[in-house]
Amino acid sequence: MGLIYGQYDAKKVGFEPGGMSLHNSMVPHGPEAAVFENASTGGLAPVKQENTLAFMIESRYVIHPTSAALESPQMQSNYQDCWQDLRRNFDP
Repeated sequence: MGLIYGQYDAKKVGFEPGGMSLHNSMVPHGPEAAVFENASTGGLAPVKQENTLAFMIESRYVIHPTSAALESPQMQSNYQDCWQDLRRNFDP
């Protein structure tokens, strides 16, 4: 995911314009806990996204970031914290 301007609807905090996130296939990812909760309990009505521009690129290939990317001071070290408050909702 990349954000050109505005606010990305699935990650309200920490995803700034000019930023991007990278997830390989079959790796868990998704909206942060608060966004998931609001979408799960809110009314079912269309919501128009305005004043924002985001993009997504998908690949079936495994992405291998370089050492320079992994050691970059711009890398957000607490990215995964947005999912800490997710509750288990699956009841087999």
